[in-house]
Amino acid sequence: MQISSTKAIITGGASGLGEATARVFREAGAAVTLFDRDADRGPQVAEEIGARFANVDVTDESSVAAGVADAVKAMGGISACINCAGIATGEKTVGKHGPHALGSFRKTIDINLVGSFNVLRLAAAEMAKNTPNEDGERGVIVNTASIAAFDGQKGQAAYAASKAALAGLSLPVARDLASTGIRIMAIAPGIFLTPMLEGLGEEIIESLSADVTFPKRLGKPSEYGKLAQFIVENPYLNGETIRLDGALRMQ
Repeated sequence: MQISSTKAIITGGASGLGEATARVFREAGAAVTLFDRDADRGPQVAEEIGARFANVDVTDESSVAAGVADAVKAMGGISACINCAGIATGEKTVGKHGPHALGSFRKTIDINLVGSFNVLRLAAAEMAKNTPNEDGERGVIVNTASIAAFDGQKGQAAYAASKAALAGLSLPVARDLASTGIRIMAIAPGIFLTPMLEGLGEEIIESLSADVTFPKRLGKPSEYGKLAQFIVENPYLNGETIRLDGALRMQ
């Protein structure tokens, strides 16, 4: 698909990887609708880049359905869905205060995994209505996994499980949607310099960067956005997870 004619919904679009992707897509000419719960920053980002904002809770079926309907009305359809909304939790299976709280495990799975699937299934239903291009393609989905899916650290049981599930989702969904002409991929980022990490200070950032094989720095959110654009534009990418991590392997 040509990025300039793409109509994309981007979850978590008010900040971090989602915002960066929205900026990359808009600069390339794509129409964009941001899904986010941040009703303050979301509209601000949307106005800055010439996108639309929808206040959406990805875990809520009716909220996502309303957001998808709004995006279709505003853009005339949906041809790309980039899922960046997610949370990171740190909690050991058994810690100083006892076993891992079941509530926090469920919340992480609900937002990262169930939320992504909730959005992509409804977006795919709209993509199926598109007129196919010469390859028979009607749309593309990009989920955000993580290298934690493969190299999960202590305290990342919930987070790693949710991201591994997103990586595992790619192939079966690609097979489900093949007859409809919709592709699905996942990106597994390493450590990226998002606003959350910037607040940790230069010393911690340098320490994290030292573990990256090359280049010895944290990832730039725009690099995630550019890979998402490449996936949209390359019709032979389907059913796979791409690590974007400077060859970082977590200890």
